[in-house]
Amino acid sequence: MLVRGREGEAWSANSLSLHPRHISRGHPLQSWEDTCSHTSLFRASPCLILLLCGELGISLFRAPRGCWSCRGLGCPLGRGGGSGGPERPIRRLAVGCSGLYRFYTVLVPAASGPLPVGTRYISTELGIRQRLFVGVLTSKNTLNTLAVAVNRTLGHRLERLVYFTGTRGRKVPHGMTVVTHGDERPIWNMYQTIKYMLDHYVGDFDWFYLVQDDTYTEAHRVSRLVAHLSIDTLLYLGRPEEFIGGDTEGRYCYGGFGYLLSRSLLLRLQPHLENCRNDILSARPDEWLGRCIIDYTLGLGCDLGQYFELGKNTDPERESDPRFQSAFTAHPVLDAVQMYRLHKHFAQVELERTYQEIQQLQLEIQNTSSLSADGDHGAIWPVGITPPFQPKTRFEVLRWDYFTEEQLYSCVDGSPKCELHGVDMADVADVVAMAMEELNRKYQPVLHIRKQQLVNGYRRFDPTRGMEYTLDLQVEVVTQKGHSRSVVKRVHLVRPLSEVEIIPMPYVTEASRINVILPLTAHDRDHASHFLEVYAAAAFESSENAVLTFLFIYDPFEAQQVAQNDIFAPVKARITEYERKYAELKIPWISVKTDAPSQIKVMDIISKKHPVDTLFFVASVDTEVTTDFLNRCRMNTINSWQVFFPIHFQGYNPAIAYHNQAQPATLDLMRDAGHFDRDIFHEACFYNADYMAARTRMAGDVQENEDILETLDIYDMFIKYSSLHVFRAMEPALLQRYRQHVCNPRLSEEIYHRCMQSNLEGLGSRSQLAMVLFEQEQGNST
Repeated sequence: MLVRGREGEAWSANSLSLHPRHISRGHPLQSWEDTCSHTSLFRASPCLILLLCGELGISLFRAPRGCWSCRGLGCPLGRGGGSGGPERPIRRLAVGCSGLYRFYTVLVPAASGPLPVGTRYISTELGIRQRLFVGVLTSKNTLNTLAVAVNRTLGHRLERLVYFTGTRGRKVPHGMTVVTHGDERPIWNMYQTIKYMLDHYVGDFDWFYLVQDDTYTEAHRVSRLVAHLSIDTLLYLGRPEEFIGGDTEGRYCYGGFGYLLSRSLLLRLQPHLENCRNDILSARPDEWLGRCIIDYTLGLGCDLGQYFELGKNTDPERESDPRFQSAFTAHPVLDAVQMYRLHKHFAQVELERTYQEIQQLQLEIQNTSSLSADGDHGAIWPVGITPPFQPKTRFEVLRWDYFTEEQLYSCVDGSPKCELHGVDMADVADVVAMAMEELNRKYQPVLHIRKQQLVNGYRRFDPTRGMEYTLDLQVEVVTQKGHSRSVVKRVHLVRPLSEVEIIPMPYVTEASRINVILPLTAHDRDHASHFLEVYAAAAFESSENAVLTFLFIYDPFEAQQVAQNDIFAPVKARITEYERKYAELKIPWISVKTDAPSQIKVMDIISKKHPVDTLFFVASVDTEVTTDFLNRCRMNTINSWQVFFPIHFQGYNPAIAYHNQAQPATLDLMRDAGHFDRDIFHEACFYNADYMAARTRMAGDVQENEDILETLDIYDMFIKYSSLHVFRAMEPALLQRYRQHVCNPRLSEEIYHRCMQSNLEGLGSRSQLAMVLFEQEQGNST
């Protein structure tokens, strides 16, 4: 910034020009606003005042000729502090109002004291706590049996579940938080449990529920209970029990059925916990806790809760006691099997209660809708489901697809008619069966309805609510007297979308090393040079964290002639050239002899030569690998969770796609240039550990039928012999130029059919094929 003063003199100052009115009220310079002029900064004659505050910057503004100056320590600046406190002195301030201007540095001391630290979560800022903490009292002998049963029936339904034990074995059950106190004394363990909750969880939860591992807890009822209780209540809730000897007034909560403690009660108990440990003598931990609460909380005793005491031969399915049906807890549970039977019974009861609530809400919605301006027409069907999508233009109208029980008249490939198969056939059969079930439920026992045929079927997918169906069913209606008649009934059905659920996924990064595996046969050797050229530009030039490994597959005859005539010699020579070009590059290769190459046999060899945490990308020689795809391979492949099978973009036959045209140098992602090939599963990303696990499960079937290694590919192996999520998605960064696949008839019929289908669909689009046929017919006619 250039500032001009008297007689054309100029000075350069890297600063920000500020008008006095730009300074906020309460700033130490606020008092100067009354005396300094508000005219332009670049006007000659007037003096300039320059203030440099530490390292923050420089502010320039003008003042009248009658400027004043202040020197020395203790000179006040302004009439008030920025925060309303006392005025703070600055070290030095000097202003020159005539002749040459002089600039001085003003040092303002920084504020003392610790810097404020912001909270990480809004709930922490607002003091919002979670609702319920559950502590399960277990032991070394039952940690791997009853405690595991408690975890499977309770762990996924409550917010926090911690297991407390005196001692434990070397192995801890997976997925359980176990706290060990190091002593088997019951009173000591109870004291340590209360102390641990106070030290670690009292600031995070409002309610604390302690229960033994031989007790079944109905999680929904306990959750609903604490949701309606005031968090400020001093509450000690359970099954009241008289103290041994009767010398203490009040009653304690029996530990077998569990007891609920409020946060307020634990905080009231916290300063007296040591006194309870030293002064109170008791043989039972639940009685010790009850005496402690009564002695130090002004006589607060146990309040009565709902519970049920199980007999030795109690059958949950046949138990009709009302107390059992409404109980929060059931005790004692003898073994894990009884725990699971109790859980099954109470889960069915909870499910029936939920259905009743849904029906009640639907009735209330219908009754309320009748009072609206539209009357009964304002009610949306089905009640409680999102209303249908309302298009605003003709381009947004959702299409209805017509179908029968055998054929579909809207096909994926654009055909006007195709056979129903797979999930489409199962979908049609399911909706027809559901329609008949609902019709009989509505009209029985007066009428009995039997399906004759599906006359018309319509379906459409509404992204706001789900799949909608309209069926015209020809049915036979039979009365109670045996009279029958054939009628056509129209039925509307909706398969609603469920609530969207965010599934937690393990953390993955783009830093993982990828081992790219390229199998080559005699049919592929001429295309290996192009693969290396594309791969070098994507990985070698950018020092990508990836290792390329060639797998040369010889048949028995080619293997015998390898010394005289190696069919892969040109490829190996190209590998050597790239290793010389890139000094630190090593491209390993492996030779295999087999008369029936298959993906699984090839991967068996590769898998044994790599660690279990290796990330593999199995490529084909036609694949054009890019950096974007390698990153997506890393992100979409999760160890022990997910494998990734990308759908590459396959280029059409240039002789058809670019008929009588020049072929472009690169393959573009365009509709007329190619398509996403859904029938080929050659490319795959997976971890070695996941492959080995699926291969181990497959071993039993291989012993019975060794041909399964040749009839299955890696995709089918993961589908049939793995519980992992198989992720299949279109990959725009994975391109392949056109080449007719060599389909192996020794593979399974499905794989062979997919290969042939890929060759046919890869010739060109329907319009391109039609134009070629049209030109041929025109040529033949002339």
